[in-house]
Amino acid sequence: MGGMGESKYIFLAFVLVFSMYHNVCSHGDQPLSKIAVHKATMSLLDLAYIKASPTVLGLEGQTTEWVTVEYSSPIPSNDDWVGVFSPANFSASTCPEENRRVYPPLLCSAPIKFQYANYSNPKYNVNGKGFLMLQLINQRSDFSFALFSGGLSNPKLVAVSDKVAFLNPNAPVYPRLALGKSWDEITVTWTSGYGINEAEPFIQWGPKGGDHIRSPAGTLTFTRNSLCGAPAKTVGWRDPGFIHTSFLRELWPNKIYEYRIGQKLNNGTYVWSPKYEFKAPPFPGQNSLQRVVIFGDMGKEEADGSNEYNNFQPGSLNTTKQLIQDLKKIDLVFHIGDICYANGYISQWDQFTAQVEPIASAVPYMIASGNHERDWPGTGSFYQNMDSGGECGVLAQTMFYVPASNRAKFWYSVDYGMYRFCIADTEHDWREGTEQYKFIEHCLASVDRQKQPWLVFLAHRVLGYSSCICYAMEGSFGEPMGRDNLQKLWQKYKVDIAIYGHVHNYERTCPIYQNICTDEEKQHYKGPLNGTIHVVAGGGGASLSTFTTLKTKWSIFKDYDYGFVKLTAFDTSNLLFEYKKSRDGKVYDSFTISRDYRDILACTKDSCPSTTLAT
Repeated sequence: MGGMGESKYIFLAFVLVFSMYHNVCSHGDQPLSKIAVHKATMSLLDLAYIKASPTVLGLEGQTTEWVTVEYSSPIPSNDDWVGVFSPANFSASTCPEENRRVYPPLLCSAPIKFQYANYSNPKYNVNGKGFLMLQLINQRSDFSFALFSGGLSNPKLVAVSDKVAFLNPNAPVYPRLALGKSWDEITVTWTSGYGINEAEPFIQWGPKGGDHIRSPAGTLTFTRNSLCGAPAKTVGWRDPGFIHTSFLRELWPNKIYEYRIGQKLNNGTYVWSPKYEFKAPPFPGQNSLQRVVIFGDMGKEEADGSNEYNNFQPGSLNTTKQLIQDLKKIDLVFHIGDICYANGYISQWDQFTAQVEPIASAVPYMIASGNHERDWPGTGSFYQNMDSGGECGVLAQTMFYVPASNRAKFWYSVDYGMYRFCIADTEHDWREGTEQYKFIEHCLASVDRQKQPWLVFLAHRVLGYSSCICYAMEGSFGEPMGRDNLQKLWQKYKVDIAIYGHVHNYERTCPIYQNICTDEEKQHYKGPLNGTIHVVAGGGGASLSTFTTLKTKWSIFKDYDYGFVKLTAFDTSNLLFEYKKSRDGKVYDSFTISRDYRDILACTKDSCPSTTLAT
């Protein structure tokens, strides 16, 4: 009896710690999930109205427009709210019946955004009148605005607006560049409303000021049946349109190229995007200035203040803004997981690609897989949680291109000038003996460090070191089994820096191996590091993670704020690392590494085979 009681208390303690861990690491529910769509009822009021202007958007080819929404209710309340729906017809006629005896609900899909009716008029509940300025993006369908009473948990439809639409809702939009499978290849991915039976997608491109050619594009899409669960398959579903990717090959190193997206309709007419430019990648080993930005967990936010996601806005929009401002000094971007936190609300991926379009259309925008893209029970995820909202990786691997041999297995390597990046997928098993472990070792082992001296390991979850309170409570200070399985690879192949997301703050360690600092220097490293510097750069925009109060001897710099990391390779001997805050773009932490090729060849603990006089 005593044994049963003791185990009961141990179990309760585990549940308590787990719930505390979840609360500490959680950043709230997806805002759209708070709307009880299936409970919506029709309660139209004669004296209520909602109207929007202008009704036709994108007259000059714009993909983003501001709309003024005015509304009035004879029985106003502080929990009244306005929803933006797309397609505009969100009535029962658009809902599939589960069977012939059960009528579908009034609403079967969540709005793409919402805002409370009193947002810009604190006296709304007195005079019943309000207005909103809402930003719409072109995403393949028309829009309508609906005024609801009853709050988010018991919505009653009070009034509906006329339709608002972009002049060409199917237009090709939001190009996003990525590095290809060879160093001289750039891929361009974009979204449109045209299937391959309606239009031929292609890229018109060439050297700036030179002759241009056309390259065809492949087309992908997916259906509800491709997804794994709710809300992605249910109220979060929205037709994703068509995702096109073209491969621009045999590029000249560092040359400036122009491009624009085109789609040739069946009637012979063309639909064009604006013109864009990019700089081709350097040759592997090329000794030139190379600047790379790395961060995780940015998410998307609305410039109009709608869909407020637990304080994401200051970080997400500021990070985006700073990268745009600094774009002429950035050659490559890595967003290492937790991309937009759509969590199964498909429309949010369009919103995200629109937000980063000024960046992703100009420099390669590489992503890694995070828990909010991939995890779903019974789908091969290493972690059997529900963070992806039923997406189970389908959105991430379709909306963005990565040069993986199998995009469902989101690990890949990238050669960029003097860098080799090995990108792991922490949502699949990385432990010794697995397919991914073999990939990681091959990626680290196969680089020629004389030509590419800067070896960087990237992953979403913290496989190294973190002082986040959630990891400290586990006693692991990092993902359990992470460094236990991988540190001998980092050490053997002399990985310079390992960078992670997942924890929403910034932290840098000393060069470290097996929990011991291998160098007491903090800012100017010379010669062999004898250990890997681990960095958490998960402050891209999602609500911040708290540090433990415990003193971790390996932690050199911590910051509870939004920011991103920038690596600048000046040549094969000199690297600058900077941590910049999103709010002002200023540098708050930095270090340099200076060394020669012979320093990489030098043996360190566990990095050279054991030898004796006998051998």
